[in-house]
Amino acid sequence: MDDLEQQSGRYRDRACRSRRDHAIFWNEHFRDLLADLAKPAGQNIGDRNRTEGSCVRVKAATIETGNMATDSELPRSRFIADFAELVKARLTLLVLLTTAVGFYLAAENPTNYAALFHTVFGTAAAAAGAAALNQWWERRLDALMHRTRMRPVPAGRMRPIEALVLGSALSIFGVGYVAFVCNALSATLAAITIIIYIFAYTPLKRVSTFNTALGAVPGALPPMIGGAAARGTIDAGASSLFAILFFWQLPHFFAIAWMYRDDYARAGFRMISGDDRSGERSASQSVFFCILLFVIAGLPAFLGVVTAAYLLVELALGGAFVAVAMRFLRTRSPTDARLLFITSIVYLPLLLLALVLTKS
Repeated sequence: MDDLEQQSGRYRDRACRSRRDHAIFWNEHFRDLLADLAKPAGQNIGDRNRTEGSCVRVKAATIETGNMATDSELPRSRFIADFAELVKARLTLLVLLTTAVGFYLAAENPTNYAALFHTVFGTAAAAAGAAALNQWWERRLDALMHRTRMRPVPAGRMRPIEALVLGSALSIFGVGYVAFVCNALSATLAAITIIIYIFAYTPLKRVSTFNTALGAVPGALPPMIGGAAARGTIDAGASSLFAILFFWQLPHFFAIAWMYRDDYARAGFRMISGDDRSGERSASQSVFFCILLFVIAGLPAFLGVVTAAYLLVELALGGAFVAVAMRFLRTRSPTDARLLFITSIVYLPLLLLALVLTKS
């Protein structure tokens, strides 16, 4: 009975901690929003110590803007590099690619390439805006992590208000553009992608390890946006692409989270790798979702979206992905975690290419 009472007490403490962390997050960021809008350009943003109850004390890094060079003084290459990093150009490129594949597979022959361009352009703008807003929200936490502290905002090369305005403008423009040139359904999906990414996934990162699964949803929506733009509906092909991207992201993210577990812990992010020093949990979860992906990735062929030739490529790629994940489970070494991450990056574009080349 005492054990049951102690366990019940632990659950209540964990629930209270989650609610408190969530409230602290929104209190901090709404206050930051008002402060950024009120501050004149060039005013410094000082360090601020923030306490999360009695659990976590995070000291925010100083973001100096008083001595920051103006845009005219910055080398053009530096400005372009900072803009690309702010909008997470590589992630946006992936969104562009998956949106295009979703559109192409759903479109009737011959493909309307002008409509394809408009869909990809608008969706990419919305994704870039969401990435910039995410970096605005997390700028102080980014400053605490080695892998993100040199991003434009935490490093002081860009003012927070500039990231906020740019992110908001790109998000609104992207959704509006898709609504104007495509249809309401695709624009609604684009808006949902931004809302989940910014207002659900971002705050949940400091509250629950469920954030990884939730964050995979906006990452998997772009092909549905493309399919909706092409057909005006969400068909089985677009849904199968959503499932493929959803399950692909999980081992991809688990590998990253375990490689940078100390960095994430430093910022207070809740990842399954947080107390997984051996890597057993991260590796076993990676194997599980790679096997699910191996099965799910064959759906387009059975749904008639692509020909049977696609299955040969899918089986080879999926088998290799599972093998690398199992190697990570066996060794649980940083080298094999990185190999799993690299394999995930190679796997997806090759699978998408196979889908395009074998379209029915």
